[in-house]
Amino acid sequence: MDGAPTSSSVPSTLTAHPERLDEPTIRLVRLAAILAGGSEALVRRALADVVHAVDPVWVEEVILQTYLFAGFPRSLNAAREWRRVSGRAAPAHDEGTHFDADRLTERGEHTCETVYGPFYERLRHNIHALHPALDSWMIVEGYGKVLGRPQLDLARRELCVVAACAIARQDRQLHSHLHGALHAGASAAQVDAALLAVADLLEPDDVKRYVGLWARVQGK
Repeated sequence: MDGAPTSSSVPSTLTAHPERLDEPTIRLVRLAAILAGGSEALVRRALADVVHAVDPVWVEEVILQTYLFAGFPRSLNAAREWRRVSGRAAPAHDEGTHFDADRLTERGEHTCETVYGPFYERLRHNIHALHPALDSWMIVEGYGKVLGRPQLDLARRELCVVAACAIARQDRQLHSHLHGALHAGASAAQVDAALLAVADLLEPDDVKRYVGLWARVQGK
């Protein structure tokens, strides 16, 4: 449960450089995966594990963004357990209680374009073709209201999104957010470390598939 799994538990083609991803971030990435797909017991242990090891603001941001990838029930249950184990009260004020559609749209477009880089325009076209409401919600709700929040830097958010997509076996979204982590400023070695941090939470076939997916993202 503590830290990343040993290299013997994953294919040798997945090599982490822990010195290039600090321990609090490794724990945060692991927490993101567990909140998105772990059992209640695992969630309780993971939250207890980060109380004194990770910036509590980071933890609360990952709990908040969990609802985008795993739904409100998991996010609510995590928040309830976090209040219990951390002893921290909720903030008295938060920007999330105020909805300014224009501001969130602008922030969402900027954040989404950062994550998708050269694929941004094609993404917007494809999502709009699925349904215009999904395109709007993706920008305003996903990237504006949640992922664009300044309390956690975008590179760490994207590493956490990678973890959440991996444990949920959402390969298409994982592919996008592997690119997104790089576009947001994470190094390839840091993405390696993030994948390794959650490898023991995945099935061996998933790990092998993600190793191949990550290699394709890197052009290998």
